[in-house]
Amino acid sequence: MSQVENSQSLADLARKHGLRPAIARPRFPVYLRHLWERRHFILTYATSRNVSKYSGSALGQLWQVLTPLLNAAIYYVMFGLILGGSKNIENYPAFLLTGMFVFTFTQRTVTAGAKSISGNLSLIRALHFPRASLPLAYTIQELQQLTISMGVLLVTVVITGEPPTWFWLMIPVVLVLQTLFNIGAGLIMARLGASLRDLSQLLPFIMRTWLYASGVFFAIHDKVVNSAGMPEWVATVMYLNPAASYIEWMRDILIRDHNPPQLVWASCLGWAAIALTAGTWYFWRAEDRYGRG
Repeated sequence: MSQVENSQSLADLARKHGLRPAIARPRFPVYLRHLWERRHFILTYATSRNVSKYSGSALGQLWQVLTPLLNAAIYYVMFGLILGGSKNIENYPAFLLTGMFVFTFTQRTVTAGAKSISGNLSLIRALHFPRASLPLAYTIQELQQLTISMGVLLVTVVITGEPPTWFWLMIPVVLVLQTLFNIGAGLIMARLGASLRDLSQLLPFIMRTWLYASGVFFAIHDKVVNSAGMPEWVATVMYLNPAASYIEWMRDILIRDHNPPQLVWASCLGWAAIALTAGTWYFWRAEDRYGRG
C-alpha cells in the first residue's frame, strides 16, 4: 500500500470513529460560542497591547491623543488655510477634528486587522483558540484609544463654541455601530492579510484614498455639487461610504449647524449589520487554514 493510500485509509478510520483534526473548523454557532467564552482573553490581550504600545516612549499613552491632534493640525493648515477648505463651513476646527478622530478609528482598526494573523503566527501555532479573537482584540484596543481621543474631541468642540446638547447621548450609539462595522472590516482584512503578502504594502495607498474620499477635510455636498458641479448622485454615493457616514452622523450630533442627509443614519445601520455578518462568516470559512505554511 502506498503512503497516500495509507494516509487516506487512516483518515477514513478517524472519521468513522468520530475523530476530527485538532485545527478543524467548528460549526458557525459553535465558533461564536467559543469566541464568547474567550471574551476575557480578548479584553486582556487588547488592554495589555495598549499598555505596552507606548511604554518605551517618554510621553507614553499621551501619544494616543497627540498623534491625531498633530495630524489634524497639519491638515488644518494645508486644507483649511492654504487650500481654503474651511470656506462655507461653520466651526471648521470641530468639523475637521471630528472627521479625523472618527476616520482614524476605522483606519487603524482595518490596518491592525490586516496584520493580526500574519503578525501572530507563533501564538496561533502554539495555542488552540478561535483565531477571530486576534482581530477582535485589535478592534477593542483601538476602541480603548478612541475613548481618550473622544474626551479631547468633546472638550475641543465646547471650546470652539458648540454647547453640549441632549443629542450627545447618541454618541455611544454611533460608536457602537462604527465598532461593529470595524469588527467586520477587521475580520475581512485579517483573512486577506493572512494570504496576501503584499497587502501591507498596498494598505497605505488604500487608506489614503479612503481618507480623501470620506469628506474629512471638506463638506461633501458643497465641494462635489456646488464647487465641482458634479451630479447630485455623486455626493450621495460619497455619503454612503461607511467612513463618511459615521463621520457625518457624529458631526450632526456635535456641530449645531451641520445637517447631513438622513440617509447617513440608515447607511450606518446597514454597514454595521452587513460588515459584521459578512466579515465574521468570511473569516470563519478559513479558520482551519490560519497558521499553516
